Amino acid sequence: MSVRASRPAGHAGRPAHAGSPAGGGGQPAPEGFGGWPAPDAAGGRPALDAVGGRAAPDAAGEWRAPFVLDLPQTLGVHQRGRGDPAFRITGDGAIWRTALTPAGPGTLRVAAAQLTTVPAVPGPATLVRAASWGPGASWLLGTLPALLGSGDDRAGFDPAHPVLREMSARYQGVRVGRSGLVFEALVPAVLGQKVVGVEARRAWRFLLLRFGAPAPGPAPPGMRVFPPPRVWRRIPSWDWHRAGVEGVRARTIIGAAEVAGRLDEIVTMAPAAADRRLRSLPGIGPWTSAETRQRACGDADAVSVGDYHLPAAVGWALAGRVVDDAGMLELLAPYAGHRHRAARLVELGGLGPPRRGPRMSVRDYRAF
Repeated sequence: MSVRASRPAGHAGRPAHAGSPAGGGGQPAPEGFGGWPAPDAAGGRPALDAVGGRAAPDAAGEWRAPFVLDLPQTLGVHQRGRGDPAFRITGDGAIWRTALTPAGPGTLRVAAAQLTTVPAVPGPATLVRAASWGPGASWLLGTLPALLGSGDDRAGFDPAHPVLREMSARYQGVRVGRSGLVFEALVPAVLGQKVVGVEARRAWRFLLLRFGAPAPGPAPPGMRVFPPPRVWRRIPSWDWHRAGVEGVRARTIIGAAEVAGRLDEIVTMAPAAADRRLRSLPGIGPWTSAETRQRACGDADAVSVGDYHLPAAVGWALAGRVVDDAGMLELLAPYAGHRHRAARLVELGGLGPPRRGPRMSVRDYRAF
């Protein structure tokens, strides 16, 4: 498999490359992710203009995905709130995402359009156009198909339950992608342990704005790149406190940063082995492991056991009653191999019981 990346003439910087370093959580892209067309007679690059290249990208390309793709919902699982410094959706519908890749920091801009007919590609397809900047530009471009779910195998997922059947048809463009970046998926999962979403998002935003590097290229203002493990290990206690993160979660992240290289290996492991590797670390339980594997490994079977809302939503949608974790797993058992996919469809459909009881309160650890 090969990936071709283009670098405009006269652009200085690190040479574009295909693929990704071994052990770095990268996956080679499928055939078909090609470079941009050559400049036209006037010397312009219409395709590049179409993805909003305001500065010459370090790598750019397009990919005709052989499936319907819901870009916002597929990539949206990596967004941690509307103010996420590492994720932005601009007014033109493009998605900007930063990442710390094995090759270094990078910024990615992605846009997609559904195609009605594509030569040599049976069925529906989506044209994905992307441009990337920074030392990690080629890595981001090379792994983009995997991030968008090129390796997501829906075989065997044929839900008999009418609710899941309807949701599956409605959200057929939602893919389970894999970022290959384990520590980057783990940190926000740890920040989300036993707190409400607003508190977790606030902590993520504070830590990235304070310790993340500015995004390479013409990224929207305020975007930052996820800090490397050595930075996470050195965050002082007072900054954890200012972020609203108490000692338990802080120690969990610091401990994971110490072995971040070993964690990267889980993208090549079987799901059970990957789960064991993650849960061998103090402070990481089944929920954190599942949330990490869903995003970093593209595990369509990783159920977020221990979630505050998910069991009730799944129980209400599939059985008409509120259930606990054990009841949720029982209801999802017929969809083994796709249990996370089934639960995600329930969430996307907004299915759940009426909220009559007390909600989980916001605990601001900064005031303690």
